[in-house]
Amino acid sequence: MEAFVKSEHHKGITTIEFFHPQSNSLPGRVLNELAKAIHAAGNEEETRVILLRSFGEKAFCAGASFDELADIKNEEEGLRFFSGFAHVINAMRICPKLIIGRIHGRCVGGGVGLAAAVDYAIATEAAEIKLSELAVGIGPFVVGPAVERKIGMSAYSQLAIDATRWRSAEWARKRGLYAELYNSVGDMDEAISRIAYLLVHSSPEAMAEMKKVFWKGTEHWDKLLTERAAISGRLVLSNFTKSAIETFKKK
Repeated sequence: MEAFVKSEHHKGITTIEFFHPQSNSLPGRVLNELAKAIHAAGNEEETRVILLRSFGEKAFCAGASFDELADIKNEEEGLRFFSGFAHVINAMRICPKLIIGRIHGRCVGGGVGLAAAVDYAIATEAAEIKLSELAVGIGPFVVGPAVERKIGMSAYSQLAIDATRWRSAEWARKRGLYAELYNSVGDMDEAISRIAYLLVHSSPEAMAEMKKVFWKGTEHWDKLLTERAAISGRLVLSNFTKSAIETFKKK
């Protein structure tokens, strides 16, 4: 299967689904299409709530595409690639519709950023998390503000520093990354249907105002996340990172 991002609207719910054959990793094209799909759904009058999900039954999202990371030749290309994550997070931030996240499996790096940037994440016990960026010589600079906003600086710094350790879904739930946690996909999907039905029948104006309140204090993120993308775009050119990425690709 080829990578894709697709949107489907049904009874007030716009479902945005993404896929990549490498554990739902995120190359630049997928990031660009995700940001566009979120913007489009946010501007659709018929959409009352957005559901963000990935395809398949294994990983929710493996984060940045190592193939594209390895191909970055200069700081301009690095800034362009990491800005893709900034555009997705900012699209979710300014979207006037509430976004539910369906987190069915493991999240790494940018995947943790997606889970943090949705407004209400519902997950299974298989949805372990890891911020692995430091292990390859960069750091979770772009997704960091979203993760810190959701779980606090202490928990965020633990994830960022211990970059090779998986944290359980229960760990993530206790710290606020996940709003609800279930032991099966069926139970998770039932919970998603419940909250989506509730939101579809809620006031769009009230939900839009609530979203503004939830994200208050992030108005500078267009500039901040671009600055963070530039840091990652510079570090990804280091010999340490090039060597680490090649090692990871061979595993």
